[in-house]
Amino acid sequence: MEKRLILRGVLAGALAGLLAFVFARIFAEPQIGRAIDYENGRDAAQAALDKAAGLPVDPAGPDLFSRTVQADVGIGVGLILFGVAMGAIFAVVYTVCLGRVGNLRPRTLALLVAGGGFLGFSLVPFLKYPANPPAIGHEETIRARTGLYLIMVVCSITLLALAVWCGQRLKERFGTWNATLLAGAAFAVAIGVVIALLPPLGHLAANREHYGDHATETPLPLTDPHGRIVYPGFPADVLFQFRLYSVAAQLLMWSAIGLVFAPLAERVLHPAPAVRAAPAPRADPMGV
Repeated sequence: MEKRLILRGVLAGALAGLLAFVFARIFAEPQIGRAIDYENGRDAAQAALDKAAGLPVDPAGPDLFSRTVQADVGIGVGLILFGVAMGAIFAVVYTVCLGRVGNLRPRTLALLVAGGGFLGFSLVPFLKYPANPPAIGHEETIRARTGLYLIMVVCSITLLALAVWCGQRLKERFGTWNATLLAGAAFAVAIGVVIALLPPLGHLAANREHYGDHATETPLPLTDPHGRIVYPGFPADVLFQFRLYSVAAQLLMWSAIGLVFAPLAERVLHPAPAVRAAPAPRADPMGV
């Protein structure tokens, strides 16, 4: 049964990843294009400043993949594979939770696990380290940013699992509703402490040394040696819309995983009884 559930989780994840790709292609991809245009313009302005100051200017290298390939094949394959991975993890967690979190219907449990997946893998880490389009983030901090985000994801999932465990332990004493509220409050406090302890990306050592003390890595206006702005900072509306569509794509993916997996799991766990065929009428030996 476990293998059948995991296989259905992979199928649901692939379909969810495809839906997330369609959404991202329509809504998020234009914001990525605007961010790349900003980055190219800023690089050209910085090259002009360096040339005027007598500094060497490195020529821009060719792109390994065209924008069409990146926008269609790259994002599509990436989101579908990510959906498959999340669908498999979802199915494993669903199988572990069966019979251990109360007398829940298979469909109800599927939706709750999907909600937990969105909360633990996407929403809570997004609150501390939201998604950024191209042109935001410096090459010197890639490893540090990746490590901090993974720490945030691990802490989010671990604390969420502990909150579920605590809720189950408190249910007999305080009831389901009060136990859920207490476990949720404990999770909020614990994850709040984690968010407060982890550093903002703008406070990383490389950023402090080269760019000053700022809260984020969002590019500020580019100025010449006299302090005059020669290129504006990163557009706030592009950043907002990209982040909004990014978290919306994750919400769509996890919702699709739960909604597609729910009826499939119910068929595996509660198969419909076989309908017996009516017996054929017996021939009358007298020919009447």
